[in-house]
Amino acid sequence: MIKGFKHIGVLMMFLLFAGNASALRILIGMNEGQKDHLKSYGVAYWVLSKGGEVDWLLNYEGGSFMFDFDVTYENECKIRGVSYEVITEGKSNSIQAEISNPEVNMESVKLLKAPKIAVYSPTNKQPWDDAVTMVLEYAEIPYDKLFDDEVLEDKLVTYDWLHLHHEDFTGQYGKFWRTQGSTTWYQEEVRENEACASKHGFSKVSHLKLAVAKKIRDFCLGGGFLFAMCSATDTYDIALAADGVDICESMYDGDGMDPDAQEKLNFDNCFAFKNFIIETDPSEYEHASIDNSQYHEMNNVQESDDYFTLFDFSAKWDVVPTMLCQNHEQTIKGFMGQTTAFKKEYIKSEVLILGDYKPANEARYIHGTMGKGTWTFYAGHDPEDYKHYLNEPPTNLALYPNSPGFRLILNNILFPSAKKKKLKT
Repeated sequence: MIKGFKHIGVLMMFLLFAGNASALRILIGMNEGQKDHLKSYGVAYWVLSKGGEVDWLLNYEGGSFMFDFDVTYENECKIRGVSYEVITEGKSNSIQAEISNPEVNMESVKLLKAPKIAVYSPTNKQPWDDAVTMVLEYAEIPYDKLFDDEVLEDKLVTYDWLHLHHEDFTGQYGKFWRTQGSTTWYQEEVRENEACASKHGFSKVSHLKLAVAKKIRDFCLGGGFLFAMCSATDTYDIALAADGVDICESMYDGDGMDPDAQEKLNFDNCFAFKNFIIETDPSEYEHASIDNSQYHEMNNVQESDDYFTLFDFSAKWDVVPTMLCQNHEQTIKGFMGQTTAFKKEYIKSEVLILGDYKPANEARYIHGTMGKGTWTFYAGHDPEDYKHYLNEPPTNLALYPNSPGFRLILNNILFPSAKKKKLKT
């Protein structure tokens, strides 16, 4: 009898432990104490990919993540070097109660699935070209590459989220003709684009890129999440505005541009911008008056003085912008690119500015809706390389695991995971 009672006692202890374990939760704090902010997003994505749910605690310790305890989840945190804490159900309930207090600017959003991610990237992509692929690989978040063929073949419908590679949707090859026209990589890019245009029945690369831009627009209208950086932001809108108008000089498409091109632009087609002036000089590096790079050059703005500030939104009422601005810092280091910043005078009134640099009256981070979907434009090229020149090596993100600038990219990647009902509040 004593032996039997002993076995029953062991069984009861086991069941008690198992019950407590099921009530435990893992909290990944995202404040200054986090060892690797970027890989933390990768863990959250990984939990979603395994069928788990994640609570994104907006404005709680920098936008923390919390999910049910599982030993495999805990091991993944350890493997990826992410700081975490195992907490009791009581502690979890206390956190949620604190967040639900109407007097605090916090909110809890349920993330339900791992979004399927696509990166629009050419086959001749150079290692310095794209901050998004770098941070996706560092955070160990899976993605697929696609380009013009796949977009025109309607492959976008199988994805939730699309990033536009550092690209020129006007068909002017980034306007690198004057400085890079004799290089091997530039000439190869021209050959590949012209071959692709011909394959799909277009006489010009600008026509090919416009068709791609329209497919991406349709992706967004149907409920897709679009994210773009650097020149893929303003050239996208310029291409849409120039639908049916030749804005390319002969070195780009074999004939001259329409002398009345400016007057024929249709700004109603644009996602973000209005009333801009296109740059007609084919040797100028700039595409239009949208970009504010010249302000920084003319005013000799130094890296130490270049920054932008994230807006502080109401977490309970403005859930979407609050998600997109989650960070452990509100002031973000500036960084340049072919498109460094957006002049506010050319931004449509309905566009939401998420971050700006007031001395230059410019926005760096903007967001809006298109049909059933959303888009976010993030100016600049690489958040941890102030002036990234051609042929320089890519940024080693292992040196910047807590980068606030790269966190903004990853906020956008998790954004499609959020429960739709919560986003409508």
